[in-house]
Amino acid sequence: MALALSASPPPPPPLRSRRGAFRTSCSIFANPAQRAKRSLLELISDEDRGLRTQKDATKRDAIVNAIESMAVIGRSSITTGDSLSATWRLLWTTEKEQLFIIEKAGLFGTTAGDILQVIDVKKRILNNVITFPPDGVFFVRSDIQIASPQRVNFRFNSAVLRGKNWELPLPPFGKGWFENVYMDGDIRVAKDIRGDYLIVDRAPYGWKE
Repeated sequence: MALALSASPPPPPPLRSRRGAFRTSCSIFANPAQRAKRSLLELISDEDRGLRTQKDATKRDAIVNAIESMAVIGRSSITTGDSLSATWRLLWTTEKEQLFIIEKAGLFGTTAGDILQVIDVKKRILNNVITFPPDGVFFVRSDIQIASPQRVNFRFNSAVLRGKNWELPLPPFGKGWFENVYMDGDIRVAKDIRGDYLIVDRAPYGWKE
């Protein structure tokens, strides 16, 4: 019996190794859009929504270059159709106002939660939302107009700072445009009138006032 056991063929390699080899093989054959998207997401993965990037010009340039590569891939696509309607969650930005609120929220005894863009193309509505869990929120309402296959014009019409049992209306301010230079079922990459960049993903929930 002992001899029979010792002569048995070696066990097959662990299934985990096979899966790893499969993933490596898949990555080799990924199309250019998938590779560019993966590279962009890796670049921003540890940037704290853009806070760290403010202090690292080299990293910022690398991210912007990756965004421009995505823009080339998406240049002939329509990114202002019905699929733009969604609750979008901030992954990374260069917008100083948003980054300031994220960084300084602690001074007011809170922290910034998800930062969202809630868009409804048919209703021509955009809400920019900054959440302060568990009950606080600041949001700016906007009207939008589809200007081209990739450009959206917007005009702010009101703003609200809301707590658990109170609400403070604020006056409307500003207008402008942004271009969705790339969009798929997962992420959207935009550039606005001021030259700022925005990378968002589709939130796993919908936000309503």
